[in-house]
Amino acid sequence: MKQHILPTLLLACATAATQAGTPLVTVPDTPMNGFADAILPISNPTYHGSAVPKTNIHPIFMHQQHPNKVNAAGTQVPVGGDLNLIAVQFEFAFNERLSLIATKDGYIDFNPDQTLQQTNGFANLAAGLKYAFILDHEKQFALSGSAVLEVPTGNRDVFQGYGNGATNLLLTGLKLHKGWQFSGSAGVHLPFDSNEESTTGFMSGHVSYHVTEKFVPLIELNWFRVLSEGKGQGAPLGPLVEFDSSDLLNLGASNGKLNKDAVTLAAGARYKFTDRFNVGAAYEAPLTDEENGLMKSRITVDAVFTF
Repeated sequence: MKQHILPTLLLACATAATQAGTPLVTVPDTPMNGFADAILPISNPTYHGSAVPKTNIHPIFMHQQHPNKVNAAGTQVPVGGDLNLIAVQFEFAFNERLSLIATKDGYIDFNPDQTLQQTNGFANLAAGLKYAFILDHEKQFALSGSAVLEVPTGNRDVFQGYGNGATNLLLTGLKLHKGWQFSGSAGVHLPFDSNEESTTGFMSGHVSYHVTEKFVPLIELNWFRVLSEGKGQGAPLGPLVEFDSSDLLNLGASNGKLNKDAVTLAAGARYKFTDRFNVGAAYEAPLTDEENGLMKSRITVDAVFTF
């Protein structure tokens, strides 16, 4: 039954927009478009996107190193190893204010060195709608809200597929000024089953500058927080670990509030080959204790095809 929920949601969203008389068009990147130079953030791609609706395809590769030890069951448990993710996000703009977004999918290759089992499988699927409440081309300022449904279709071997799904509510802002870009997102992950997943919140910030027309270095800061811990009835790590706040995994940890905050810093750049195609890369590391999470470091490489 779970596999049929997301296709039904996508079809319903597209049908609703069509019946409302909204033309299925995208906004061309012309001089009249004040957001033609806007770029996507790189880190925290599940939650931190663009405030401006645009039709695009966004393939992502992530390589994450695990800490040598993590805090669990009142001690430090050896883990090490790494996690690799291959995913493809997409967005379809019905018009300049409303778009359909698919924010989570992909294949996870989980390779710990110790304690945990090496395994692989698919991530959950998540999709929803984004609407730009403010879209001021002249002032180059945008503010949008998104409502995303995450469906537990993933494989439990990679800590996905637990619970009854969740709703992600997001607010994203964007400001461009003389080659600078400032953007940020904030939101909450609200599980339908709080026994198997934790309720979490996040804030992300992005600053970049067009050094040249094509080369754009950037820096990003991400803060994740456990708002309400789970009951440890979901993923097998839930009753053990003393943390539970990240962009990819939700363990439903019953002791997640012992280390409820996780902060990461990412630095990287985008290179624009054309107005329609660019690539990005960023290195990310935690500013909070790495033992209170599954990230020691992360490299994210992506590409953006805009239509």
